[in-house]
Amino acid sequence: MQLEVVGLGGAGCRLADAIRAAEPADHPFLTDVFAFDTDEASLQGTVIPESHRAKYGQGTALEESAGLEGDLEQGFESGQNVVDDLLAVRERSGSTAPDAVLVTVGLGGTTGGPTAPALVAALQRAVDAPVYVLATLPADREFDPDVVAADRGPHAGMTATTESDEPPRPAAASHAIRTLEALEGVASAIMLFDNETWLRPGETVADARNRSNRELATRVAAIFAGGDGESTGAVAQNVIDASDIERILGTESAVVSLGYGEQAVETTSSRFGLGLLPTEREVETSEAVSAVETVVRKGIRGKLSLECDPETAERGLLIVGGPPAWLNRQAIAEGRRTLQSTVGGTGVLGGDAPRSNGETVFAAVVLAGVESGRLEELRALAD
Repeated sequence: MQLEVVGLGGAGCRLADAIRAAEPADHPFLTDVFAFDTDEASLQGTVIPESHRAKYGQGTALEESAGLEGDLEQGFESGQNVVDDLLAVRERSGSTAPDAVLVTVGLGGTTGGPTAPALVAALQRAVDAPVYVLATLPADREFDPDVVAADRGPHAGMTATTESDEPPRPAAASHAIRTLEALEGVASAIMLFDNETWLRPGETVADARNRSNRELATRVAAIFAGGDGESTGAVAQNVIDASDIERILGTESAVVSLGYGEQAVETTSSRFGLGLLPTEREVETSEAVSAVETVVRKGIRGKLSLECDPETAERGLLIVGGPPAWLNRQAIAEGRRTLQSTVGGTGVLGGDAPRSNGETVFAAVVLAGVESGRLEELRALAD
């Protein structure tokens, strides 16, 4: 399928950058990538072309985000006032009609988050395609000084910071939940990534930023590049197209968690074991089946972008990819049945994504309509 990505705010623009970098050369799926932020230095740090990025919020409360700390409603209002300018940038670029639009944004802040509901609503009116949101949730250490002190030891102090830290955001939990509520009924679906789950002990969000963005971008590329877009490599036997993804993600703001698993595999062998005359390796059926089973299990039961019980999902999607010789059809079909039994319904689709030049077998899993204890935790903190 053909996807347009719109990065909003600092976190959203960095994530849009990461998705652009993760696009497979032999399976392009991005029509356009845009970066919109209130900070010019942040925009200059992206690799997105100047014609596709814009500073916004001049003369509004968004320009001085600290002034919104206690008044997110003012941020929502200011966001409404800038969306026409952002859409104008998109139109001037000659944007190609996509199959879907993905708005990337960090929740909990006071620039990208408050603008997201208005921008998503405007895109829904302007584009004849679903508009999805990919959003990051704030980590506890961003708004809870007790967590910061515990992570850094007894001598760190309650408000200690390092050079890589972002300024503290005491209202981040409340802002994240209120922004999610504003997106309900507006976004076609909301894919979430919980920074808290992905942080290592003692690590700040800024320290983990590049790794987390790569993890999330890998999932996005595996899902959206597995469709029926242009390809210079092998063609899938079971194609997942834009309508299939829309069927799974839905149009009613379902909360979505993304799973992923991969395993490195050998794709070439050498005559006489001397490293001479590399040839395509013949793959034993048992090896291929084992690799597919392993990555499917990791995708469903491994670390999810938003921790949840997969059994709570209403719908599911499985895409298994890698070198064609390793994509055992029976194992992929069994993987789909495993996901279907996990989700407990008929709303499950599956497909394959051959990667002729790939060196890993991977499984990308979409769990739509999930329930998550993390969201309940943030709601309790926001009350």
